[in-house]
Amino acid sequence: MKFRRSRLAQRLALAVCVLTLAGGGYWLWQTGQELLSYPTRPGAGSAAAVTIDIPRGSSFPDVLKILVDEGVIATSDSLYFKLFVLHRGAAGKITAGEHHVRGDMTPEELLVELQRSQPALEVRVTIPEGKNTLEIAGILADAGLGERDALFAATRSPTLLKGLPEGLKSVEGYLFPDTYKFSTRASAEQIFAKMIERHHQVYSDLRRRHRESAENLSRMFDWGDYQILTMASLVEKETGAAHERPLIAGVFFNRLRFASFKPKLLQTDPTIIYGCTVPVEVSAACKQFEGRIRRIHLRDPDNPYNTYTHEGLPPGPITNPGRAALEAVFAPKQSRFLYFVSRNDGTHQFSRSRAEHEAAVDKYIRGGAVGDGSAAGSQQ
Repeated sequence: MKFRRSRLAQRLALAVCVLTLAGGGYWLWQTGQELLSYPTRPGAGSAAAVTIDIPRGSSFPDVLKILVDEGVIATSDSLYFKLFVLHRGAAGKITAGEHHVRGDMTPEELLVELQRSQPALEVRVTIPEGKNTLEIAGILADAGLGERDALFAATRSPTLLKGLPEGLKSVEGYLFPDTYKFSTRASAEQIFAKMIERHHQVYSDLRRRHRESAENLSRMFDWGDYQILTMASLVEKETGAAHERPLIAGVFFNRLRFASFKPKLLQTDPTIIYGCTVPVEVSAACKQFEGRIRRIHLRDPDNPYNTYTHEGLPPGPITNPGRAALEAVFAPKQSRFLYFVSRNDGTHQFSRSRAEHEAAVDKYIRGGAVGDGSAAGSQQ
């Protein structure tokens, strides 16, 4: 009897094993069939179109969560979709941006849409001549290319400064004024790199055509490209009249090279304004600057850009000069002028002597009012 019971138990165990294996095999077969048919099986969701936005830098789990949250993929199908995408090796090929999807799309259709190349949306931006880095950041921000403060901070990026003269703290002077097309997805550094590249193109062409002049500036003042750029920025800020730029450049050169003109002060108001408004750290006097130059600013020795208290060029450009201002430095107009003052119509009155200049100041600035846009010695 014991032997028969043992045989019966063994048979029952064997039957259970056979049934279990058969059930498992059937489940595996059924699951395999489902997996094989999954890519072409329509989803169980709505046929209504849904627009989803995949943020830049999203991981595949982030994308899958968005699809589930929006009802494009059922929670019960999320594992299947994950295995399907991983099997295709497409987890890293999903593009950021807007995608138009439906809940009844097949996994293959959905994956094709998620990998669709996004249109490179571009904006056209014009950077006028004579704008500094802070102003350019504002122009780019208004065009929808980022936040002004973040854009301005990028002008001090070590990555951008690597290709420029050693020791610079900003790309001021190298953002060439022109009309550009920028991708709305471009980073601040990519935007500024494009402008810097354009500057190098224009400057290299001008320097090649004015090689002798560049050599003369090197011999006379020990200037390199950065000093030429700095001088061009002064010329750019002093006049919007193209025909005056070579003459204004000549005035500045006369002040630097005439032995009779001492001290070698360029005395140009825009340098004071720049030093009080753009650098991250400013002098105590500049902290009191409210948009109008006062005597405290004219006499401020702590503003390194103040050309009323520091001889020669300021420490760097005060704006981003265009081609005409750069060329004016390479090809200044010869004259004996040492002074100029605004006529208040966009042009200037030039003078050879202090007496002539004072008379011009009385005529055009109404008694020589301080800080009223006049330049090159009108404040003394």
